Amino acid sequence: MTTALATASTPTTLALRGPVGSLDAYIDAVSRIPVLSKEDEVRLATRFHEDQDLEAARQLVLSHLRFVVHIARGYAGYGLPVNDLVQEGNVGLMKAVKRFDPNVGVRLVSFAVHWIRAEIHEYVLRNWRLVKVATTKAQRKLFFNLRKAKKSLAWLSAEETAAVARDLGVTPAEVTQMEQRLAARDVAFDPLADADDEDGVYSPASYLPAPDADPAIAIERAQWEDASTVRLTHALATLDDRSRAIVERRWLRDENKATLHELAAEYSVSAERIRQIEANALKKLKAAMI
Repeated sequence: MTTALATASTPTTLALRGPVGSLDAYIDAVSRIPVLSKEDEVRLATRFHEDQDLEAARQLVLSHLRFVVHIARGYAGYGLPVNDLVQEGNVGLMKAVKRFDPNVGVRLVSFAVHWIRAEIHEYVLRNWRLVKVATTKAQRKLFFNLRKAKKSLAWLSAEETAAVARDLGVTPAEVTQMEQRLAARDVAFDPLADADDEDGVYSPASYLPAPDADPAIAIERAQWEDASTVRLTHALATLDDRSRAIVERRWLRDENKATLHELAAEYSVSAERIRQIEANALKKLKAAMI
């Protein structure tokens, strides 16, 4: 986590300072860094892409640290420290900033997701087996010494288990548990095509974040919904009072929507006339929202 912040000196970065090793403080700090607008993002990326402006690159990295935290939390179930996952993701973010081309027309967060996940995946692959076999100092000691203590590939007898436990200063139950872990086979990160159902269920790839957890997609969806609401409000304002009331009562109510006949009786016109007004109003709304 400190890599991207090592050269920080601006007021924005000073807000990131907190207790060393405090993940909560770090998450709180990066969540308060404003997200760049598309125009600012393109401007900074162009400065870095064309002029190698490191200050521009630093601002791009800082403004996207919150997305790294969001992605890294999706891998917490692997038993790896979240702060290590975040740090590996930050490395991927910096690689993405270095390779990002503002002329392509996509947002940096959409481009960086691949690089952030690639670095986290590589970290999980390097540490998956070791973390699952030995997670504490005592287990690591037992892990490295038990293989030397075993004289054959056969399971230890009760007497051998007790002897190993005495030599290593642990309980017989701990020796048996570690022996079982050592005997377990590795599981491919992605199940092979001919793997059985059990291998597929327990492969690490089965625990990856859902595709709809992509922060870029969530942001795009939220921005689209906000923009659609604003455009609809402006479009409704262009209608006359009667047309707007008909559209709102026919289409914009969750319940108790008015029928053509109810509106016809209220405005003292035929149901067909209400339908015509409604059709014309919807046509105007569609044209105004394009």
